[in-house]
Amino acid sequence: MKKPSSLGGSNPDSQYRPSWPKVLVAISLVGIATFFTLYSHLPGLSYEGFRQQYYHDLVGLVGGALQSYAQSPYGRFPFPDDPFHFIPCTNATLLPALDDSNPVQSWARLFDPNPEHWSWGAPTSEQNVQGRDPYSGRGIYLCGYLQVPLDYTNKSEPRIVRLAVTKYQVSGLVRINTAINTAQSSSPAAGSKSERTIIVDPGGPGASGTSLVWRAAENFTKRLSDGKFDILGWDPRGVNASLPSIACFPHDAFRDRWSMLTGQYREAAGSPQVKLELADAMNNATFHACKEKYGDIPQFLSTAFVARDMEEIRKALDEDEVTGYLVSYGTSIGQTYANMFPHSVGRLILDALEYVRDHRQLGGFGWAALDNTTDVWRDGFLGECLNAGPKYCALSQPRGSETVSLQNLEDRMRNLLVSLSQRPITGYLESSGPSLITYSAVVSAIYGALHNADSWPALAQMLYELEAGNSTLATAFLDNSEWEYHPSTSCPTSPRPRPLSHELGPLVICADSYDAPLPPDGLLWWQSLWANMTTRSWISGNEEFFSVLPCQHFRTYWPPPAELYRGDLNHTLKNPLLLIAETHDPATPLRNGKNLLNEMGKNARLIVHHGYGHSSRDKSSCTDSIIRAFILNGTLPAEQETPCYADGKPYLYGSNTTEFRTGSAVAQDPIQIWREHIQELASWNPRLVLRR
Repeated sequence: MKKPSSLGGSNPDSQYRPSWPKVLVAISLVGIATFFTLYSHLPGLSYEGFRQQYYHDLVGLVGGALQSYAQSPYGRFPFPDDPFHFIPCTNATLLPALDDSNPVQSWARLFDPNPEHWSWGAPTSEQNVQGRDPYSGRGIYLCGYLQVPLDYTNKSEPRIVRLAVTKYQVSGLVRINTAINTAQSSSPAAGSKSERTIIVDPGGPGASGTSLVWRAAENFTKRLSDGKFDILGWDPRGVNASLPSIACFPHDAFRDRWSMLTGQYREAAGSPQVKLELADAMNNATFHACKEKYGDIPQFLSTAFVARDMEEIRKALDEDEVTGYLVSYGTSIGQTYANMFPHSVGRLILDALEYVRDHRQLGGFGWAALDNTTDVWRDGFLGECLNAGPKYCALSQPRGSETVSLQNLEDRMRNLLVSLSQRPITGYLESSGPSLITYSAVVSAIYGALHNADSWPALAQMLYELEAGNSTLATAFLDNSEWEYHPSTSCPTSPRPRPLSHELGPLVICADSYDAPLPPDGLLWWQSLWANMTTRSWISGNEEFFSVLPCQHFRTYWPPPAELYRGDLNHTLKNPLLLIAETHDPATPLRNGKNLLNEMGKNARLIVHHGYGHSSRDKSSCTDSIIRAFILNGTLPAEQETPCYADGKPYLYGSNTTEFRTGSAVAQDPIQIWREHIQELASWNPRLVLRR
């Protein structure tokens, strides 16, 4: 829940006058000290006795009071009766522990009254004028939390989940005139909540909604609502800053230690049977650790419970219907939510569609995601590279005198990868020493890059150099993408960084398919599935298989989840959904959108987005205009299915405009482009970042 402040200008209120509550507390302290000085001779009232028994408690109470009453030009936070307990985000806004006896008070103490320390939206050029209020008209990032039941099905269960929530409030905050007004009323300082709040979720399962807000809220509100509506993201139960956060390794370095051994792809050198046995044994060990650390918690992580959490967020927002933009696995949350709470559905967009019925089958989360990957590689990464030419895509440069054709380029890449599968290529960086470029690492990098066409020029440069025997760039790429913990990064002495919540993903996937029949032949069935999936897609088959293999052991440690949604997906909704499915999405095939639209009928409209990458990120004015009309006015296309086309092509995005992004990546730093890609990939789909 942390974000560095993005501030501009000086703060005219950097010097604070003491508020009347502080003055009263100070007077009280002086009075107490005077009383015990004058009357210390009375029995039982010696200063020393008082100090020993009460002094430390009193100091703590006074310190809390001072912090609680600390003033800012916008009042003090959190405001009374705010179900999210919002305070302006700083680097210190981390949720109080679940065993905190007074979490509200602990959270309130984190309020920093100095606006210079808060996270504000980007200033406009007008707001940089000398002498102007540097925060006027700027959005503000507000951090908070919402407590929900751990088990919605058992009202006698006392345990709770604390959901981390971050909101980007487009209206910013309103200054107040006097400290007395702040103490008496919270409304002047709160600013204006937008008419609707757009709830966002990036998917995963296991991706962080609060991190998505940090990265993209300002772009989201512009794209979806012309900057009119607030953006709210939450970390689903078990994820990131929400509590409990499901991390079954005490430190990320321990998880990294096993990733090389247990994540080798089927085509790489070595026995597939041995590799499967190692991966399966590690999954068993990991779930055992999860059981030891979290007990029965995985019974309460299913998508049905996440949908219930989303309904509680809608209620806390005090909005009659939900407005949202949910992506990838987030569309599974959205499909489940819409059919569990049909009368709460407002203007809800599902982009990069999964088909939640597939997830009810054993392994369905993995094998249902393979259709488009090879097409994205051939038609997109390679085909558009040739269309763009050598100026924009290094791989379109000829090797020697040979003519570069699509078939020729495919053959070259196949030869490179076959060679890697037989023997890794050695690498070296001064910063990290000797390294190996493995088949598994390169194919995993390709699969991740297919999610984001902005990364393609950098990937093409790396493969071109690797093909020529230069592994420096490949080593640098993998060095930036493979480790959750990097040994060259200095560790803070206190507090120690909390491990990432990667184990949440397989726990959700396995919970959602819990009632699917288990194969009678155990690992033989999984071996066959692995072979089938990698035959269908050499790019994504391994990665998607590893996402479902842990389900072999889920029932060993946990009984059935407390709730699974097994109903139909065609309930009559208060408002139809807007669905977006992409023609060249490597993770969520267009077939999913067609299947869902066929089942939902009049309760949905579908945009068929002709573009590249995961979700409608390949900008289309057509798609964006339909989105805005829906979010702002509730307007939907008359036809059930509408085609939209991307405005540009990969490698050439904005090449004829001032918005030129990565089209000239050969002239840019490919390592920086790759680093930005990895950071974005981690926020949308952390499953694709850790594999060597």
